[in-house]
Amino acid sequence: MGVRDIIRGKKQWRAHMARVQALPPDYRIVYKEIQRYLFKVGPVDALDGHLLAGIVDFFEEGAAAGSGVLDLIGNDVAAFCDGLVRESRTGADIRPESAHMEPGAGGK
Repeated sequence: MGVRDIIRGKKQWRAHMARVQALPPDYRIVYKEIQRYLFKVGPVDALDGHLLAGIVDFFEEGAAAGSGVLDLIGNDVAAFCDGLVRESRTGADIRPESAHMEPGAGGK
């Protein structure tokens, strides 16, 4: 990854977060909880941005339609996140695997 890739990534992340900041307050709060949850136990490829960008798209549409954020996702943020990553490999899946690795295996 070169310097240009890093700069491009930062610009994309800033643009993404500007979209989040433009959401109504209740949507922003729920988005931050979803983000925290996904970064902690979510799919290992969550950082590529597609999942989070899709959530912002979904929230922007809901806000434009006048729906409350909990009307869209339900009352359980964790259950909503679990549904999003149901078919994905998560950090929680990788941790037990690395704990069972033989010493000196080098992760291969």
